[in-house]
This record gives sequence, structure tokens and C-alpha cells, in this order.
Amino acid sequence: MKPSRTLDFFREARTRIFLIYVAFMLIAVGLAVPIFRTLLFSGVDKRVNEDLQEEVEEFKDAYTEWLASENQSMASLKTTIDDYMSGTLPEDDNFLIAIVEDNVYRSNPGFLPNAINENSGLFETWTQLSENTQDQEITGDASIGDILYIVEPLVIDGELQGQFVIAHLSAGERQEALAGVYVFMEVVGGLLVLALALAWLTSGRLLKPVQDLAVTARAINETDLDSRIAVVGTGELADLATTFNAMMDRLQAAFNSQRNFINDAGHELRTPITIMQGHLELMGDDPVEQAETRDLILDELDRMGRLVNDLILIVKSEHPNFLRFETLDVAHLCTDLFTKAQTLADRDWQLAIETRTKIVADPQRLTGALLNLLNNAAQHTQTGDRITLGCRGRNGCVEFWVEDTGEGIPEAEQVRVFDRFARVQHTQRKSDGSGLGLAIVRAVVEAHGGRVGLSSQVNVGSVFTLTLPIEQPLVLSAYQEVH
Repeated sequence: MKPSRTLDFFREARTRIFLIYVAFMLIAVGLAVPIFRTLLFSGVDKRVNEDLQEEVEEFKDAYTEWLASENQSMASLKTTIDDYMSGTLPEDDNFLIAIVEDNVYRSNPGFLPNAINENSGLFETWTQLSENTQDQEITGDASIGDILYIVEPLVIDGELQGQFVIAHLSAGERQEALAGVYVFMEVVGGLLVLALALAWLTSGRLLKPVQDLAVTARAINETDLDSRIAVVGTGELADLATTFNAMMDRLQAAFNSQRNFINDAGHELRTPITIMQGHLELMGDDPVEQAETRDLILDELDRMGRLVNDLILIVKSEHPNFLRFETLDVAHLCTDLFTKAQTLADRDWQLAIETRTKIVADPQRLTGALLNLLNNAAQHTQTGDRITLGCRGRNGCVEFWVEDTGEGIPEAEQVRVFDRFARVQHTQRKSDGSGLGLAIVRAVVEAHGGRVGLSSQVNVGSVFTLTLPIEQPLVLSAYQEVH
């Protein structure tokens, strides 16, 4: 592996997480082994002390019987000791020692190690004890270990005559305990290796969304925004993948909007530019012809200006600060719109108010959208046709509708009337608009979190419906600024 690749390997998040995990595991094992050894040795010492206490209690029973007898002599005491020694089999590494007049009278086993025989310092300490004593001697000799002992004084007629000692050498028990520690270390070592292998594999699996994120990000360019990350499971990494996909959806929507804007603008602006260029090229010196050409160019420029403004409005509708919310009285809004609509054309105007609720909306944008529908209805009806503006509450929302008895829209055309630059074919009226009116209506309504609807029948009429939520859960700051 080259040095640069080695450096990159150690910089990876997976490697860093794994190394941190290794460090923590090694620390845990390093602490666990001595703790386990200490607890194990403590358990051994506790069991040994219990064994010693049990054996000294057995001796006390025999010694108590002797104290209760009438014949309390040295001979009878020795007999009691002999009987107890003969009938007792000490535990492994346990020694029963009867000391009489500072000498070993009898022991079981008969051979005593140097650490506890008559020549040892510990033996001399025992001969000085006149009370029941339980203690431990640390020798520092691994072949002997620590010496745990209990001393019971032997008294005749109130005079100290000796001691009965039960001693245990811990070397054997601790060797067995150490063997257990070694087995524990082997098992822990194996489990540690297995845990580290699983940690490496698991970390790679857990960080796969991050790796997919990097691969996807590298694959994205201005011509390909379709790549997404597969979301698996739950948790922070799944949230990361979901957030990235949502970001890419917004980015793709923005690019598509920009592309559509450019395509639409280029398509619609090409026609008036061609018209103006053709008339300018053919224009002669005749003042009348020049005046007509000037009027035509001004008219086309005015139409281009309206087209550009409409396109900009549609693009702005996708921005979060497009709307400025206020609390609106639905009935008052419809009444004001009805007053304005009557100036559009000579029609049978009707107003149907079926709710008195209030909504949170942008009054300017909503008024413009509804006037667009009313103007559209006026353009596709004849004198005497009825046009109705209404509002009603339904399922926690408010519906505005514009109904006319005009020429209607063919069913095949209804699915596209809200698209940009869509114009109904085979209509009696030749539109001179930009074809963006209904697209603007849909953009404004969707910016409010609502939806548009259309029901139409040829030669019967059309009903356009705008459904808006009463409350606006989005962009509260814009609403609060107004208040």
C-alpha cells in the first residue's frame, strides 16, 4: 500500500471509529483481567477462611467436651488432641498443628513446611498468642503463597499450656485460580478478536449510507440529478440519506424550474421578436407605414413585458418568501372580488357566500388568482351568460369557486389547462394572452398548500375550484411580520 493510500486509510471515518473501538476494548480487557484475578483470589481466600473456621469449630467441640470433664490434665488434653487428629482429615494445603509448651506436640500432616515449622518466625508468634486469633501472613514466596491461620489457645487450670493452630498455604489454591485466569484471558482474547472483526464489518455496513452519499455526490452533475441514496432502516444515518434525497429533490426541482423557465421564455419570446424583426426589415420610408410598424412593435414589447412578468411570478411562487400571510375574512374577500369582477364584462354576475370563516393567506396573491379565473370566465362566455363567484367551508378547508355557463372545455384538454402556455383548442375565442394565467393560479394555490380543481362540459360551462387550508403551518415569520 502506497504511503498516500495508507494515510487516506487512517483518515477514513470507518478506520477512526474502529481504532477508537479497539482502544476502548483493550482498556476494558486490561482492566477486566486484574479485576477478575482480584475477585477470584478474594473468593478463594473467603472459601479457605470458611474451611478453617469450620475445622476450628470442630476442634472447639472436642475441646469444650474436655473442659467439661472432671479430669483436666495435660495427659487428658493430649489424649483429646490425639483423638481429634486421628479422626480428622484436613483439606488440601491445610495443616493442623498442636503446640504444647512451645513445641509441636502433633501435626496433621506430620511434615510441616519450613514457613510454619518450629524454626519459623510465624511459629514463634503463635506460641505467644493467648487469645483466639485469625490472621494472614504474607510471605512473598510464590511456592508457599500467603499463610492463613486460626489459633485457639489451650488452657489448663487457667494457665496457658499451648495453642491449637489450623493453617493454610495459599500457593496451591492460587495456582489453580491463576489457571482459571489464564483460561479467562484466552477466552476474552478470542472474543476480542471476534468482536473486532464484527466491529469492522458492522462499521462498514453502518457507514454505507455515508459512502453512498459520497459516491452519489461525485456522480451528480448539471445534466444528471436523478441519483438518490437507498434509505435502509432508521436512525441518524437513515435520516442523513433521507435529508440528502430531499435536498436533491429540491435541487432537481430548482434546475427543472430554471430549465423550463428558459425553454418557455425562449419559445414564447421568439415569436414577437420574429414579428418585430420582420416588420423592421420590410419597413419603408412611408410615414404611415412607419407609424403602424412602431405601434406594432410597442404592442409586441408590451406583450413581451407581460409575458416576462408572468414567468417571473411563476418562478417566485416556488420561493419560501413568495407569500405574505394575513388573516382574511372569506366573505369580505369574495364581496370585494365580486365588485371588481362586474367591471370585466357584461355578464350575469352572481355571488354565493356559504361560509363566514377566516383563513390565513396572502390577500394580494389570492385576489390575483381569483381575478384571473373571473377574467378567464368572462373571456369564454357571451353577454347574458351567468358567472358565479362563491366560497364555502369543507373538511377543515375553504373552497373558492368560479362557475360559468360558457362554452366549456373538452375533456381531453382539461388535464393540461393548468400547464404553462396551454391554450384550449377548438375554442370560439382566439386568445391573445400569454397562456400563463391558469398556470399562475395553480402556482399561487400550491404555494398556499392548496390544490386546484376543474369540472367542465362542452356547451354547458365550467367550474374552477380553489381549495385552501384554513391555517398555514409554514413560514410563520412572514405571517408574524404583518402583525
